[in-house]
Amino acid sequence: MRDSQATAQHYFGLDIGSSTVRCVIGMVDPNDPGHPSVIGHGSAPNQGMRKGSVVHIDDVVEAVVHAVTEAERVSGVHIPHATVNINGSHVAGMDSRGVIAISALNREITTEDRMRVEEAATIVQLPANREIIQVFAKNYRLDGQDNIKDPLGMHGVRLEVDTHIVTAATPNLRNLNAVLDKARIEPAHHTVASLAAAEAVLSRQQKEAGTLLLDIGAGTTNMVVIEDGEVQYVAVLPMGGINITNDLAIGLKTDLDVAEQVKIQHASLEASHKGGLIKVNFEGKDYEFVKSDVTMITEARVEEMLEYVDKELKKIHRSRKLPGGVVLVGGTSKLPGIAEFTKEKLQLATRQGQLQPLGGLVDTVQDPAYASSVGLMLLDMLLLPPDSKPTGVPNSGVFGLIDGLMKRFKS
Repeated sequence: MRDSQATAQHYFGLDIGSSTVRCVIGMVDPNDPGHPSVIGHGSAPNQGMRKGSVVHIDDVVEAVVHAVTEAERVSGVHIPHATVNINGSHVAGMDSRGVIAISALNREITTEDRMRVEEAATIVQLPANREIIQVFAKNYRLDGQDNIKDPLGMHGVRLEVDTHIVTAATPNLRNLNAVLDKARIEPAHHTVASLAAAEAVLSRQQKEAGTLLLDIGAGTTNMVVIEDGEVQYVAVLPMGGINITNDLAIGLKTDLDVAEQVKIQHASLEASHKGGLIKVNFEGKDYEFVKSDVTMITEARVEEMLEYVDKELKKIHRSRKLPGGVVLVGGTSKLPGIAEFTKEKLQLATRQGQLQPLGGLVDTVQDPAYASSVGLMLLDMLLLPPDSKPTGVPNSGVFGLIDGLMKRFKS
């Protein structure tokens, strides 16, 4: 059970990433309910993940405990539960349709009918080692009338719904829950990192127009397409900033630790970043590399990553067809020149994601790497039952959120 006192005032997001665990604590100011405040945050290096999946439980537990403890120290608030991300290439999306008959002739559609048709859409054949974690209703159909956003109050006899179902591998979920159990954190909700980030950075206009959000982390690239205010597609690619580091280590014939410093200090996708030499100092020793080699290696890896992104867009016929363009978040999105490079490769307007207005301790969380953890905190707030919300917390509408965007969560 959630801690009742914490639930009434505070909200917790826990982003367990491949290289770093980040935790954000927020609350709602009764005098300004439209702008939640960040009152605590913490982060810790994570050595126990590979490409978004837990491979060393104790290492991940240690990172979670350190990040949570730091956030608790900053805020003075105990964290009993949190909304947590699910990551890794085992996460996959699929489309499904649900159909039900309305019992009485021409009866008014109720909330129960809507829940029944969404439940019908989840009756799909899945391997024994996979389970559904989220269901997103894209649009409804009533007696042949298409593109209905909400059928409540309408009259008809046959109700259908088109959904996008996100599934994950059961062993990966169990490992994640084992981490949370050992860290004594109750998972309030699970969701994918890209959707959490979308809640933190996308406006209502971007969600309506059709926008791709790319959360480029260390081990994975999370992508979500939101159009007409609904989730259209979710995917996780098993590549990120670590792949750039590995390529630099191979191409420059140097140690991984040195390659990481080269990436952080000198990797760039800017056209002007070509000639000359660069120097890095690691553990008291100087290393020198040709700048053009670093740029060439970085460009090759990011280009390959974007080719995979475009392949995913082609699956849903959205390649080069998203008016809202691309929004970049995640630690690797800080690579200089990546927005212009992405624009050129995907042929879509591209921008760096900026958090919607927040109060409190915003300096640190303005970093693109914190987009997912801030989004998870916001979802922790928005997904409370209506009768559990303190005064001033809306059911929807904060940051342009679409009511009912998430139809079902795995708790």
